[in-house]
Amino acid sequence: MSSTIATVNTQANALRPPQRASAQAALAYAGQERASSSGIWVGLFAITMSFAAFTSALFVREGTADWSHLALPSILYLNTLVLLASSFTLESARRALYGSVIGQNSTNRATAWVLLTLFLGLGFCAGQFRAWQELRAEGIYLATSPNSSFFYLLTFLHALHVLVGVLVLVYLAGRLVGSHRTLRRSLFENTAIYWHFMAVLWVYLLLLSRTKL
Repeated sequence: MSSTIATVNTQANALRPPQRASAQAALAYAGQERASSSGIWVGLFAITMSFAAFTSALFVREGTADWSHLALPSILYLNTLVLLASSFTLESARRALYGSVIGQNSTNRATAWVLLTLFLGLGFCAGQFRAWQELRAEGIYLATSPNSSFFYLLTFLHALHVLVGVLVLVYLAGRLVGSHRTLRRSLFENTAIYWHFMAVLWVYLLLLSRTKL
């Protein structure tokens, strides 16, 4: 009887380390998810403060005598539609990948939506470059006037942040093509939050440019 009890205890003890290791791994993963979620909001706060500082400087500079107004290139409105559409496609990818039914078909749909988002993001950046070319063709450069300086600065910084998002989308697309099991959900969620924020930020910058520049 004692030998039977000892055998059971030995088997129970043998099972404990894997269970403990699994729990520790789960806790570590949860900690990484929380840290990742907190990191994206800290990053967005920093970006918001940067553009708020530029906006404040713009309002102060606007009151000077040499301030004039720009005729914004019409392609900026098309660029706005492209970026808003890319926000929709990325949200569609997120819902396809983490919806109620998860399988190979949902992964394929998510990959297609991510690739379309990537294409639209590159199209937005190309459109912004075209807008700068149109201004240069009219003889309006970075140092032409204070308002042109603000326009180039704000739109360039925003396009730079969009390019960062494009690089992350390239990474996501590669992971989805390879194996969706290796893709952390927090990375996808944070990328979607960042991309939606870029779309909202651009709408704000466009309205600011229309009314103040």
